[in-house]
Amino acid sequence: MSGPHRNGTLFLLIPAILAVVLLFVYPFGYGLLMSLTKADGSFSLANYARFFGDARDLRTIGVTLGIALPVTLLAVGLAVPLSYHMRRGVPGEKLIAFFLIVPVTLGTVLVSEGMLTFMGPNGWLNQLIMVLRLSPKPVQFTHDYAGVAVSVGLQGFPYAFLMLLGYVSGINPDLEKASQMLGANKWQTFWRILFPLMVPGIAISFCLNFVMAFSLFPSAVLLGQPSGPQRVIALAAYQWAFEKFNFNAASAISMIMAAIELCVIAVVLAWRGKMYKGASIVGKG
Repeated sequence: MSGPHRNGTLFLLIPAILAVVLLFVYPFGYGLLMSLTKADGSFSLANYARFFGDARDLRTIGVTLGIALPVTLLAVGLAVPLSYHMRRGVPGEKLIAFFLIVPVTLGTVLVSEGMLTFMGPNGWLNQLIMVLRLSPKPVQFTHDYAGVAVSVGLQGFPYAFLMLLGYVSGINPDLEKASQMLGANKWQTFWRILFPLMVPGIAISFCLNFVMAFSLFPSAVLLGQPSGPQRVIALAAYQWAFEKFNFNAASAISMIMAAIELCVIAVVLAWRGKMYKGASIVGKG
């Protein structure tokens, strides 16, 4: 690349670099610094020691992982076969896409409020259950684990599906034809050819969905029991920051959240590398 063209490319990258620095690097660095200092600015690990020494705060890690991991696995697990089935288009595809996008456009708060109205003790779902005599009393769908999990899943599944649909649609259909010509059935073709090639998209989809689910806040407050079983780690950070006004402790919790997310992402990316390497070997073979 010649000098003028290279300089022009670097100039065009400046807005993106500034955005990354201002929106990610600076906030992360500032939060890390606050987490390692006291209110007077002196260096200390007391904020981390306080979190890991408090059983109630420490429990939020397990609570949040207990929501985020199963919901993410289910969302991506459902998105894989659905995106595979729709990769070449199906009747009513636009209508299906519309209903999938609706929860995203409404946002977490409106979805949670709607669930409280429709799935609460006096909501239409419980009224239908009572009319059909499926239960002698209203079923508790809200203010528990199920309500939070459904809300998070409704927000995460459309992202997982749309990402995977775009990814699997880009896989060369000639690979399927060649596999079937060599005697493989559809099931074998999927697991030995398509699925390994979908792994990069599955991994990225999983990582993005997990990060969103792990940082859940409105769903836990509106649909869970935030002072008890559904007290998630993001809520603990909020309480330290805006109820106890200890921003240093809140920053430490945020750094712990980031560390857990990075650990899960590292495991998923390692799995992706192993699986995709196998796909490359199959492709060469």
